[in-house]
Amino acid sequence: MQSKNTYFPSLENVKAAASNLKGVASITPLSQNVQNSKKFGANILFKREDLQVVRSYKIRGAYNKMSSLSTAQREKGIVCASAGNHAQGVALSCKLLQIKGTIYMPSPTPNQKIEQVKMFGEDFIEVVIEGDTFDDAYHASIVACEAEDKTFIHPFNDEKVIEGQATVGLEILNQASVKIDYVFVAVGGGGLSSGLSAVFKHLSPETNIIGIEPEGAPSMKTSITHKKVIALDKIDAFIDGAAVKRVGDLNFDICLQNLSDMITIPEGKVCQTILDLYNKDAIVVEPAGALSIAALDSYADEIRGKNVVCIVSGSNNDITRTAEIKERALLFANLKHYFIIKFPQRAGALKEFLVDILGPNDDITHFEYTKKTNRENGAAVVGLQLKSSSDLAPLVAKMKENNFYGDYLNDKPDLFQFLV
Repeated sequence: MQSKNTYFPSLENVKAAASNLKGVASITPLSQNVQNSKKFGANILFKREDLQVVRSYKIRGAYNKMSSLSTAQREKGIVCASAGNHAQGVALSCKLLQIKGTIYMPSPTPNQKIEQVKMFGEDFIEVVIEGDTFDDAYHASIVACEAEDKTFIHPFNDEKVIEGQATVGLEILNQASVKIDYVFVAVGGGGLSSGLSAVFKHLSPETNIIGIEPEGAPSMKTSITHKKVIALDKIDAFIDGAAVKRVGDLNFDICLQNLSDMITIPEGKVCQTILDLYNKDAIVVEPAGALSIAALDSYADEIRGKNVVCIVSGSNNDITRTAEIKERALLFANLKHYFIIKFPQRAGALKEFLVDILGPNDDITHFEYTKKTNRENGAAVVGLQLKSSSDLAPLVAKMKENNFYGDYLNDKPDLFQFLV
């Protein structure tokens, strides 16, 4: 039952948004992915929102919201805070609608993303770098917005934004030639998941809508479990496009009633999916864009023989993160391990470790002597990449048997964070 005060997007408003977005947002392809269809014995379809001009679906909500502003609101200008896709959607909307905008971004934002925002917005936007975190930038943007009496363009907790994102669902149902059994959608603040699920409730209520969050940022899952919005104290921001401490109030109310399930996926699993998509399909996605595909393994039994849509939500990936993505994927697969190795101070100790302890397929990827040693023992931090996860146990046994083993660092987060 819908509570009296709960907002649910009407089909009429979503269709109006779709009309409003003609010529602005692309009607992105809904196409079968052969690799995953074979793997899961299902008809896996990708909704390619990564092919939008701003390389994510965010243009839909931003433009739909901004085009609804009154003449007076447009003249005063808008403000937003974002470190990524929302900023680019707002910037392009500012240029198209000729509205002056101020976009607040935190200082760690990669320069490539800042330049993209400036490119899309041209002379209609000003980028302000503020604070060390998104929360810092967000707070500064709200203060400025109130002081200057401008309109704040929220990335997800807004009716017009939700209705804009909902057009993704409308497109899927218009494009699909078969009944859709499952839709997998990434969840950050909840803009896309709330809008899309509302459309399916209207037009295809039997479709299962599965929301996916990063394991390190389960804000929607936590809120749904408690049946109220819960703000998380701490999150892993690696999957930045879907990592928020607090979901939107409007979005939560809709998702609570509409989502069939809300699951989390480890960041390392998402990283492996990014690499697989690149290597097998030549598709480049950002971490949040891979969440829906990474979740398929969790539903392998349920989706067999079914028609499944995965929303590929964006492709604004920073190339400088490639090394970290590969590292996290290897760690998740249990193929990358870090140790403190104690080398006896005698001739041939290092050679003994290389020849007698390491297996023929073990590669050293990190080697650093510690600064403090004594006369009997010299210690080093050593990173090893294994060919098979089953090689770990015999390797550790040989280290201990020959007195090389000092400590295992993968399960010591306080030390491990300095290595990856």
